[in-house]
Order: sequence, then C-alpha cells, then structure tokens
Amino acid sequence: MAKTLPQEINGLIQLLSLGQFANVVQRARLLLAQHPREFVLHHVLALALDQSQQYPQAAQAYHRALQLQATSPELWFNYAIVLTHLGQWQEAEQAYRKSISLNPRFFEAHGNLGTLLQKQGKLDEAIASYRTGLTIQPQDPRGHFNLGTALRDKGLLADAVSSYEQAITLFPNYTDAYNNLGETCRDQGDMSQAVHYYQQALQRNPQHANANYNMGEFLYLAKRFEEAIPYFETSQLDDWQARVLYCLYRAEQFEAFKQLRDTIAKQGAHTAPFIATLSTHYSINHGEADPYQFCPNGLDFVYQRSIPELAPGTALLEELLNNIAQTDIAERKQARLTNGKQSAGNLFKRSEPAFRALGELVKREFSNYRTHFNAANCALISHFPEALDFTSSWYVRMHKGGHLDAHIHEIGWISGAVYLAMPETVDPKEGAFEYGTHGDQYPQLHTDFPTAFIKPKVGDIVLFPSSLFHRTIPFDADAERICVAFDLKPSPNLATSHSQY
Repeated sequence: MAKTLPQEINGLIQLLSLGQFANVVQRARLLLAQHPREFVLHHVLALALDQSQQYPQAAQAYHRALQLQATSPELWFNYAIVLTHLGQWQEAEQAYRKSISLNPRFFEAHGNLGTLLQKQGKLDEAIASYRTGLTIQPQDPRGHFNLGTALRDKGLLADAVSSYEQAITLFPNYTDAYNNLGETCRDQGDMSQAVHYYQQALQRNPQHANANYNMGEFLYLAKRFEEAIPYFETSQLDDWQARVLYCLYRAEQFEAFKQLRDTIAKQGAHTAPFIATLSTHYSINHGEADPYQFCPNGLDFVYQRSIPELAPGTALLEELLNNIAQTDIAERKQARLTNGKQSAGNLFKRSEPAFRALGELVKREFSNYRTHFNAANCALISHFPEALDFTSSWYVRMHKGGHLDAHIHEIGWISGAVYLAMPETVDPKEGAFEYGTHGDQYPQLHTDFPTAFIKPKVGDIVLFPSSLFHRTIPFDADAERICVAFDLKPSPNLATSHSQY
C-alpha cells in the first residue's frame, strides 16, 4: 500500500533526526514535484540542505517555505543564519528583525542579530541587541560574553571586564570568557591579571586555542622565547607558525629557524606577511637569497597620497580632530610609544560618522593601491584580498618628544596611517614615518639593513605591506602629531560569533 503524504513527511522527519541529509534532500524533492505547495516539505528540505552546508540551495528552500507560511519566527531565524553564511548581511539582518517582530522574546535571535551588527561595525546597535536579549534571559552567560565582546570593540574596556566577569559568575568554567577577560586586561596594560586569566582558561581546557596563543604571546614579549613555542604549537591558531619562527629567530636558533622557514616556503603560496618579515631579515643577515616571496622588496611597495577630503580646513578633518579630542575612548597601553596615547577598540567600527567616513576613504585608497602596483609579480598583489576587514584601527596622539619604536603589525596584509596633524620642524626627518627591514630587537649580524622615510603632510595617507618595519622618528616641536592607523586583512566568513562553553 502506498504511503500517504503525512506518512512520507513523518519518514522524512525521522531521517532528518538521524542525520541522513542526502536521503532527505532526494526524497523531499521527489515529493515536492507532486506537492509543490506543501509547506512542511519545503521546510524539511531547507533544514536538510542547511545541515549539509548547501547554503545557496537552503536559502532558496527557506524562501519558498516562507512564501507559503511567513509567520514562523524559527523559520525566519534559520533563514537569517543561512543568509549570513552567504554574506548577504542586509537580508540576514532583515530576517532576524522579522523573527523578532513575530516573537519579541526570541533570545537567540536577539543574540545572533547582535553578532551580525557587531561584525558590520554597528556597535551601538549590537550592544542594544545584546542588552535586549539579556532582559529576556539575564542569567544566560553567553549573552553577557557577547555583550563584552562588543563593549571591548567600542573601547569600553572597564564595561567589557564587567560583562565577562558576569559571564564567569554565571558559568564558572567559561573558558572563552576567561581568555577574553585576559585579553581585555592586556589592553588595559595589566599583564599580571591577563596572564592569570589565560591560566584560568588553560586549567579548564589545556587545548584552548586562544588561551594557548595568548600565553605564547605573553612569553615571547617577556623574551622567554623557548617557553613560548609549545603554546603556539598547541594553539595551531592563525599565524602560529610565524610565531614559532619568531621565537626561534629571537632565540638565535638560526638552523632550526631556517629548516622550518624552508619547509613552510615549499608548502605553497607565500601569503603570510609576518613570515615575510622574518625571512627577509634572516636572508639579509646571512647574505642569502630569500625563498619566501610575499613581497621581495617591501620598500618599493610604500604608497603615499593626499586625500582631498582631509585637506587642512575641510569639515571632515575638523570633525575627526574634534572626535579624537572629545570622545570618551579608552586608552590602550603601548610599550613602544613614548610621549603619546593610543586609543583602544576598533575606531572604524564606532558609530561616529567621521570615523565611518574615514574608513570608507581608506578602503578607496586601498583599491587604488592595488591598481597602482597591479603589474607586480609577488604574492602581495597576486593574492590581494577581494574582501577586506579592518582587524584594528586606532588613533595615536604624540606631543613633543613623541616617537614610536620600530615594529610590524603581525595581523595585517596592508597597514597604514592617515595623518590629521603634523608638527612643523626644520629637520625633515623629525616626526617622519620611517620604514625598513630591521626592528623589534631582531638579532643583527651586521647593520646593513635598508631604510627610507616619508614626511607626511596633513591629509596624507601612507599604505605599506604589513611585513615592513616602521617607526616614528622623534620630534622636538611643541605641537601634536595625530594619525589614525589601521590594518586591513582578508575578510573572514561570517556566521555567528557566539562563544562555546
């Protein structure tokens, strides 16, 4: 006897619960050919496609289901997640808001909407969304954790600490919260507390990737290079191989460094700027050819242009200077900075229109940078990212005697700065931007490491490969030097950023 449609649907739901997604997709499509307006079939198909990560097809199936029945908040919620996977952020935001309009107490929808808004840099809206969720479930530690991440992005470090502490109070084994609390204490300059919280995370989960990475970073900043290596190796996170190379090089274990560097270089595309920094320095130090071809001669890839919208006297320049002077943005401790202040948080993700406008101007110049160097035969250009994300952006205010020691930005692809105020000096090098191939106390077997400098004007932008060392030359003028610095790197895929316990 042939099965009835309800029996067929029950069978599909059982298969779905067993994880037989391919079978569900095949059978649901056959049934839909006979029953194209059966809502449940579209819904089950969408769930199976979603679970098997066939996101474009899942989005189509959710859309068809919603055309037949648009009053299910859970359906809009699932549709929003799939749209987020597809990078359709505006549509995903609308879907989350529709879900919330149908069920204002949908805690998970408020949380995911907050995550989506936060990734887009809409920090005030994200914070509001997280807080609304917490009025629904105030005892949910995940909600407090996510609120903490947005507060930290905005530079509200003390508030972020409170949110992470509340998450831990509610869930004492919350390893992500311990780790992020440590990172926030680090941003506040309290390294002893930062290490304490990293260790708390590792006591609960010795394999915690971020906590291992952060402990490794602390140890190498403390020049305990050989102790740091096992933490980076355990983390397997992001640029961990570059960090191991750094430790080997700073410990002057040159043979071990060369062996690992050469192994990495043979594995494929040379797309890690930090490894390029190390490899270039080693090669100059030892008089050898550099096998890591991210950017063969980084000094040739420095770009300086004037941004008309930031010329002296323009409205945007005045608004930016006013925001920097008056906006309540926490300070991030910076050991390399003398006679100056560096802001915390991610400036271009704040709500102030001037910072947002500046971020768009930087992205425009980033595109111009690619066009300018388009003929270059190196990984910097051949693997130039299509979609970009500001991993960080901050202002630096210096006064008389101010300077910044030579360093690199390990997490960028292209780094740069826009200059909003510059001291007038007789010596053209005072207050200048110097770039080169040596810094950060790397071991030197000789001093023949090339450098060059640029003296920017107000309204200038300088872009350069993140593999280059750079510093600010001290100046003696009784005036301020103000710039907004940033790192751009390939944009990550976005789903939701809710932590795991």
